[in-house]
Amino acid sequence: MANLKSTISKVTLSPGYELTVEHAASSYNRPVLVRRSTGEGFGPEDILVAFPSWSYMSAWQIVQRLAAQRALTPEQLEFVQKFTREGGAA
Repeated sequence: MANLKSTISKVTLSPGYELTVEHAASSYNRPVLVRRSTGEGFGPEDILVAFPSWSYMSAWQIVQRLAAQRALTPEQLEFVQKFTREGGAA
């Protein structure tokens, strides 16, 4: 079966973060992690503290951790993996 092109443009990972291609930092339909409170966009290799109780980690690791806590559809999971693969997750 052929792999259909994803129609998803945004996945909410938590009340504070979303993964989206609808941000100025996104190019070539590549998702970015967005901190919803500030609108700041992060690429997979950007390092940040997502929450006060978490240590510094790369954005792809944050997305991987947040996605693991949600029940995602196969299409949403593919969208998340598009971001995490760019950051080094296998």
